[in-house]
Amino acid sequence: MKEPASTPHDDSPDERRGRTYEGWVSVFECSTDFEADLVRDRLDEEDIAAVVLTQRDHSFNLNVGDLSPVHVMVRPEDEAAAQELLDREPLTDEELERAALDADVLAPDAHDPISEARLDSGIDEISLDVPEEEEDDEDA
Repeated sequence: MKEPASTPHDDSPDERRGRTYEGWVSVFECSTDFEADLVRDRLDEEDIAAVVLTQRDHSFNLNVGDLSPVHVMVRPEDEAAAQELLDREPLTDEELERAALDADVLAPDAHDPISEARLDSGIDEISLDVPEEEEDDEDA
């Protein structure tokens, strides 16, 4: 089985340990959200909690190497089990192609534009409106 081209070559334990966020450890790195979602789902099927941490700038549709890293993160106590599973059953190019071809391109978006912007930016709410003045309790 051939590894997808976006899989990093240096995936040693020391290199992975350097990719942590809020206590979670990266066990898989790629350049597309799609591929990371498939890996996260595979881990979830084995009851290994995993999250996708995308560092892509969704304002620009770049998915080139280090400009758009997407990580699948697990808790440190699950790292060995997750890595063993991914080493035993790595994603193949055929699997990725089949999933892409089976996807419904006409399906409605999962999120409305405002929610999507919040997900991409990490901000709960973006508002450029002038704030409304609140009445003081004493004036009421």
